[in-house]
Amino acid sequence: MARSGERKTQILQTLAQMLEGPSAERITTAALAARIEVSEAALYRHFKGKADMFAGLIDFVEQTLFSLINKITTEEQSGLRQTEAIITMLLGFAQKNRGMTRVLIGDALVTEDEALQARINQIHDRIEAALKQALRFAVTQKEIAEDVDLPAQANVLMSFVAGRWHQYAKSGFRRDPAEFWQKQWKQLMEGVLA
Repeated sequence: MARSGERKTQILQTLAQMLEGPSAERITTAALAARIEVSEAALYRHFKGKADMFAGLIDFVEQTLFSLINKITTEEQSGLRQTEAIITMLLGFAQKNRGMTRVLIGDALVTEDEALQARINQIHDRIEAALKQALRFAVTQKEIAEDVDLPAQANVLMSFVAGRWHQYAKSGFRRDPAEFWQKQWKQLMEGVLA
């Protein structure tokens, strides 16, 4: 018999796997319980409800993305390379975590508690702020022109990432989010470099 922490992790992993299906069908607790081969009551011993399960997935996404962003900004000495590395990581995260990509674009949350979508919006805002900080650092290093509108540029980059995540999920995970990335990076930064 699985211990409580292990069962909770198993439930979240199974939910994420179910979200990897190309169809955007609503996942029920009954279907989730059947996939794990437990009763619905067993799910509720670990989570208050489905919203609580999605909150657990969002916690995982948030912890993973921001620990990786912190690692990049700590280890990379160039603001421009920090910016590129953050975007590369965000696109790679989607490739490796299909179900989480559906959470990140809000697709999996359409019929769920609005507070969950608000948390995703907050994650997007924090990512955009991290990109803006990396760009600001690049300006101090004279890698980017001083007159660049950093909030606007960070927003363009975040919109690009969110668009690639969306395209990936809506293509049934066939359209690689990192396709053309190296060429697009140059195009996104054209006119911005010092």
